[in-house]
Amino acid sequence: MKRLIEIVHRFADRRIVVIGDAIADQFVYGNISRVSREAPVFILRHEQTQNVPGGAANCAMNLAALGARVSLIAVTGRDEAGAELRTRLETAGVDVSGVIVSDKVQTTTKVRILAGQAHSNRQQVIRIDYDANPTDDGELRESIINTLKSTAASADAIVISDYNYGVVDQHAIDLIRESTSKPVLIDSRFRLSEFTGFTAATPNEDEVEHLIGHSIASADELERAAQSLKEQLKHKALLVTRGAQGMMLLQDDVAPVHIPAVGSQQSVDVTGAGDTVIATFALSVASDASFADAARLANYAGGIVVMKRGTASVTAAELEHSIVNSEND
Repeated sequence: MKRLIEIVHRFADRRIVVIGDAIADQFVYGNISRVSREAPVFILRHEQTQNVPGGAANCAMNLAALGARVSLIAVTGRDEAGAELRTRLETAGVDVSGVIVSDKVQTTTKVRILAGQAHSNRQQVIRIDYDANPTDDGELRESIINTLKSTAASADAIVISDYNYGVVDQHAIDLIRESTSKPVLIDSRFRLSEFTGFTAATPNEDEVEHLIGHSIASADELERAAQSLKEQLKHKALLVTRGAQGMMLLQDDVAPVHIPAVGSQQSVDVTGAGDTVIATFALSVASDASFADAARLANYAGGIVVMKRGTASVTAAELEHSIVNSEND
């Protein structure tokens, strides 16, 4: 417990650069009041709308909440969603000087509709995605690369948060690989196999299955599949998140470490939990933690954030509190 808390206390001394796809997460809450006369659908009486940073922006928010100095390299449109996203990030203390604003793209926005009866919990009933086109404009690409060159050198670690909207292309991958000796940690939804030769990645079990091309039936099979993936990626470590079953860590020349989930087995909302995990794992590694201790801290953070509604962050104080409470149980 003491060792983990000492790592958390070092968070404020670290500077992390996040590069990736910033997303505007919008949550629309409403009360189901009646059935429409126009069609057999419920009428949702609007209660509130919340707009929060998602994707790479949520990773940056979590790093800032944990106390790190954070710079975000991303692209937003010159639109209302992008403006609110940047304002939220600035208010949280994230350096947004590397967030490129362009008329050539729209800000990727994910609208979640949450509905319920008057005195019941609101449940997500549908999600509407406004996807940005891949960032293939030459001037934008040059701006991303120049920002990366000027920002990455002073970082204690780099997080690549890739949601397949094109901010991190092969040129950016090669530049990061060739220009830094600091830890580089990867969270990629669909392109993890392209991010070879870095420090570590944090796929979930479904993503591992997608990469190997078949379902996984047992813990032993997961170990073999994850080990094969780690060797393919040429990473020093691979942290596989498994929801209610916790996490599994693979390292060079060390037996797989299975880490049980912390807290309740019934999560409230898993939206953005992967961003919290990669943020905590990366910041811990940058704070001189072993991969095993970094994974344990990420596990604590994940257990906290899934008990919050919507896209949320974890603070250093909450993380320390969870460590103390868990060790005292």
